[in-house]
Amino acid sequence: LMSSGALYNDQGGAEAAVEAGQESTPTSSNTGAAFRLFSADFKKNEDLKEMLESSKESLKLEAMKRVVGLIAKGKNASELFPAVVKNVASKNIELKKLVYVYLVRYAEEQQDLALLSISTFQRALKDPNQLIRASALRVLSSIRVPIIVPIMMLAIKEAAADLSPYVRKTSAHAIQKLYSLDPEQKEQLIEVIEKLLKDKSTLVAGSVVMAFEEVCPDRIDLIHKNYRKLCNLLVDVEEWGQVVIISMLTRYARTQFTSPWKEGVEFDENNEKAFYDSDSEEKKGPTESKPYIMDPDHRLLLRNTKPLLQSRNTAVVMSVAQLYWHLAPKHEVSIVTKSLVRLLRSHREVQYIVLQNIATMSIQRKGMFEPYMKSFYVRSTDSTHIKTLKLEILTNLANEANISTILREFQTYVKSQDKAFAAATIQAIGRCATNITEVTDTCLNGLVLLLSNRDETVVAESVVVIKKLLQTQPTQHSDIIKHMAKLFDNITVPMARASILWLIGEYCERVPKIAPDVLRKMAKTFTAEEDIVKLQTVNLAAKLYLTNSKQTKLLTQYILNLGKYDQNYDIRDRTRFIRQLIVPSEKSGALNKYARRILLAPKPAPVLESSFKDRDRFQLGTLSHSLNIKASGYQELCDWPAVAPDQSVRNVEVIEPIVVNPFWKHSGLSLDQVAVSTYSSSESEEESSDEESTKSSGHTGGSSSDSEKSSSESESQQKKKKRTKKAPQKKTKPAAADRYGEVPPVRWSRSASFLFLVAVKSKEVSLLDLDDFSPAPTNPAQSVALSPSLLSDLEGLSLSNVSSAAVQVSAPSFGPVKSYELLHHMTGKGLSAKYHFPRQPCLYQPSMVSVQLSLTNNSDHCLEEIHIGDRTPASLNIHCFNTIGESGGPEASVTVSMGIDFSDSTQAANFQLCTKEDRFNVSIQPAVGELLMPSSMTEQDFCKEQGKLLGMNETSATVTATSASSQNINKQVLSVANVGVVSSSQSNVSRFAGRTVSSGALVLVSLELRESPTALLTINTEKSVMASMLLRDLKQALAQP
Repeated sequence: LMSSGALYNDQGGAEAAVEAGQESTPTSSNTGAAFRLFSADFKKNEDLKEMLESSKESLKLEAMKRVVGLIAKGKNASELFPAVVKNVASKNIELKKLVYVYLVRYAEEQQDLALLSISTFQRALKDPNQLIRASALRVLSSIRVPIIVPIMMLAIKEAAADLSPYVRKTSAHAIQKLYSLDPEQKEQLIEVIEKLLKDKSTLVAGSVVMAFEEVCPDRIDLIHKNYRKLCNLLVDVEEWGQVVIISMLTRYARTQFTSPWKEGVEFDENNEKAFYDSDSEEKKGPTESKPYIMDPDHRLLLRNTKPLLQSRNTAVVMSVAQLYWHLAPKHEVSIVTKSLVRLLRSHREVQYIVLQNIATMSIQRKGMFEPYMKSFYVRSTDSTHIKTLKLEILTNLANEANISTILREFQTYVKSQDKAFAAATIQAIGRCATNITEVTDTCLNGLVLLLSNRDETVVAESVVVIKKLLQTQPTQHSDIIKHMAKLFDNITVPMARASILWLIGEYCERVPKIAPDVLRKMAKTFTAEEDIVKLQTVNLAAKLYLTNSKQTKLLTQYILNLGKYDQNYDIRDRTRFIRQLIVPSEKSGALNKYARRILLAPKPAPVLESSFKDRDRFQLGTLSHSLNIKASGYQELCDWPAVAPDQSVRNVEVIEPIVVNPFWKHSGLSLDQVAVSTYSSSESEEESSDEESTKSSGHTGGSSSDSEKSSSESESQQKKKKRTKKAPQKKTKPAAADRYGEVPPVRWSRSASFLFLVAVKSKEVSLLDLDDFSPAPTNPAQSVALSPSLLSDLEGLSLSNVSSAAVQVSAPSFGPVKSYELLHHMTGKGLSAKYHFPRQPCLYQPSMVSVQLSLTNNSDHCLEEIHIGDRTPASLNIHCFNTIGESGGPEASVTVSMGIDFSDSTQAANFQLCTKEDRFNVSIQPAVGELLMPSSMTEQDFCKEQGKLLGMNETSATVTATSASSQNINKQVLSVANVGVVSSSQSNVSRFAGRTVSSGALVLVSLELRESPTALLTINTEKSVMASMLLRDLKQALAQP
């Protein structure tokens, strides 16, 4: 019994006996065994006490190592405090270090004993070893006794002036401990913080900023002079110090700089800008061209934190991401995207926090994370809370272009064994259906199919979501309500049954035959139903009594009688209320007149919103943001100031005047003027590097040698000359030049196109192999249409084997190409532009849609250097035409080709059409049919592929077909969509096939003629949004005579 009991005790009876230096002898008494069980604990540290009190330093050192080992394991070693504290005055440095480690841990618990050695700690503050000085201060600040506050304050002040940065770092840590012990010492501690903020050591920076945040976070004036130093030291500070400094600088920047979010096209064209310009005439010139110029110090912070996105510490990366989110211009925020996605490979705890922040960011700026959408696909190894967050992000990223992919992914998630995740997926499908109207019907059909699922959780959630969706458009979906009523008997989840009853009651006039029968079934099982189902049954009875009293009067009375004696008081109260409301009596009074208006009043449709919608009120990366509740100690980010405070407060006084630099002396510029000029909004990468060298030479100008000054001077002068030479080039250089390289300018020509001007003679023969030059086949399904614009392109080439007659035969049979105005000559100051889609493969890139521009000079002078400028968004993939040199005078025109990757979306491609003097914002809006290319296939292959694209991939509608002729139908369809005709063995069915240009997704169109003039139009494709839009366009085209 003794041995088994001793084994239960901590590390076992044998180990305890060895540590106590005793043998464990068995006894026959249970009481003796119990006593020895506890006495082993009582005496097991006796050997350590003996070793600590011995005269041998080696034994003391060994004992302290074992004691510190016990502390590391989490065991209580407080009873050794008297024996340990005796060794605090030891001359052995190794032993003294271990004693201080122990005292820091237990000084707060054993305050009285620690006070006895306070004189020893004070002497240790003068020790020549920096580690001992720092340890003594750490122990002193750990003694939480108000009596020694003056001693602690004196020690902190002395340590703040210590030569060792490690000791100064420890003094910054002690400031926070002293402030929590005695807040009245705040003013003196602020003086120490102000002194430590001027420290140039990277070891001290993070600790003193942490003390600043704890003691006086509102004293922004202490940061002014140290702002630039902190920005420059940031990269070399330890990781956790970086997190604290970045957080503090984020709050500082929001108080000192104006908002950079006013920069952009939408703000350039804002009416408010013109209004304010009219108030001050002297500001007209500069404000019209540059509405916002970033403060140099603001840019300094953004530039110095950017490298930290590569940090191995996830907290640092998250801090930089939130800084860019709250401080950077909108077009620069996207640089943090790749780093945040990289963090998703880390532990699940890190993933959870990062995904929470991405979920908040993706609501406001979807474009940031769209390219990395696959990173948010759910994995089988993910935990439920990670899956739910990824699902939230995918729902936020959903738009017309990617909804097909996301819905396919959701279809897999619904089958998950994780029931909570499957239910969340169904809610996400509901949100997508609400946000993107083009897929509402598709999502509804998919949810209706889920009603026959074996899993009750999936069925219940589907019913709830369908109920919310039907509230948005109830008139169109009476069939779905009937279908749900048929499944009612098989559904057992109370919430789902209640939702179906609510739907039938709310829209009982649309299902007048089914509603009374459902009420009859509910009357049979009323007593066995859950409370929520009973309440909805009473509501259904009341609504049917008002709309169909002949059939349901007796049923309603029966149900009201059952509810009157129900065990639940809520149901009894509801029953009494409904009876008085709908059944007229002397007691009911005037309320009975308004029964129909009360019960059958139109209800507002529920809004399905993201749970992260309101989290942007908290700073990203904070505990408050994670919990969605304001935590204690949270400091809110203030709004941007309307007018920036004086930036001169951040200038640091230098003993040596900086005008010693001969470059500034001769140019007559001050340091501030040089800084402003180098940080202007149009600075290049060379200018930013030049500015950095200027600043570094300015800071070290007093101590640098004459040779360094002269070299920096010559360097800056060379760069200045380089910039002045490149200035005119930079002004007129098109934005796409960096991507596509330098190519010589093209002069205007009336007969030649840029597309073929760049062709080399050796490639002329290969052009003859194009399908455009083959004779027109008799079968229209295999014909390849050649646009007239390609004919004009070929006129400039010497191709003797090709005649104009052969080209004309290949021209499209469905009419002239539609041309759209891109730029009016009044808006373009004489330059007009039109575009059309030639429906030919793009030679630059297969995923691009070919677009041809016709540029005309309507002015009375020559236009020079016409090119494509900036595009919006910047990630838009455009193959630009080459810079067009001099124009040929008035009425001269030229046709040029370009390629645009629309990514299977009808969203407009916005870019700038530039001349030498002006820039014009233009946009090309593609019709959905122009995003396709013809695909050739047999009827058998068509039916096979169509069978693979059913369910949510099929969109159909009954349309009006004015013509029954297959030739006219082909002409009408081809006028809308660039598809190929598939031969059909059925005279009443026309089939067309195509693929999307960007992704190559198959698009199948079939038209089945029924009773004149109706026809069934069906489109099968994974791109459900494109299908909805194409269906609308074809419906209009087929209705035309």
